[in-house]
Amino acid sequence: MPAPAHLAHDTPLGLESLVWRGDRLASPAAPGLPTGHPRLDAVLPGGGWPQAALTELLLPHPGVGELGLLLPLLAQVAPRRWAVCIAPPEPLYAPALAAAGVPLERLLVVEAASAAHARWAARQALASGSCDVVLLWLAEADLGALRRLQLTAEENATPLFLLRPDSLARQPSPAALRLALAARPGGVEVHILKRRGPPLLHPIPVDLPGPAGSASTASGKDPSAGPQPVSAPPPLQPALRAGPASVHALVRPPPSRPGPAGIHPGRH
Repeated sequence: MPAPAHLAHDTPLGLESLVWRGDRLASPAAPGLPTGHPRLDAVLPGGGWPQAALTELLLPHPGVGELGLLLPLLAQVAPRRWAVCIAPPEPLYAPALAAAGVPLERLLVVEAASAAHARWAARQALASGSCDVVLLWLAEADLGALRRLQLTAEENATPLFLLRPDSLARQPSPAALRLALAARPGGVEVHILKRRGPPLLHPIPVDLPGPAGSASTASGKDPSAGPQPVSAPPPLQPALRAGPASVHALVRPPPSRPGPAGIHPGRH
């Protein structure tokens, strides 16, 4: 919660990152990760994506521009590190990702048999300590499951992006940042639903240049066509061929511990 005004000036220097006033943006302990979109950076605490927290992107339908918004971050994956995409509703379009500078050899795409398996895979990716960013497409999750994801992201200092239907906008969430996306010509409108700072009443227009702007997604879909039937991703490929000739960026990461046999979706 925001700090009362009479306490804001008495906060010890070491605690400044833990307390914020409701009339100004919070100052996180670590600066935000640049989004690649200056207009958006200007209204986010820390000047970018939270580095060690859960961020929610709420979508009217898949392909509204969510991957286009995240392409600059995915393109910054460091050598010997990974970007992980868990349970995407449609096959990712590797040529568009490669054209945006995303290193396909550092991209892992994971299928999940259920929402509980997807959440488990996200926690394993975060706990591995080898990921620069984790993306999780997820609709089914109670508040307890969301808190566990947020805590795992914090404990392992890894940004986690949760992509969910915008019908869940009124559901309580421990996410540090919640954004609702809407399509616009050449990009997306970003509505900030929750941030550590004062409310922002007007949406932020974000241009997505190149293929990401024309299709607003790395799946190659046109958002103006409205919601499209979602097909299951194809079977995972056993290996990823490096280089521009590679068409599929699909590979399953080895689990850090035995899989979640017998897990109960209501408790994970």
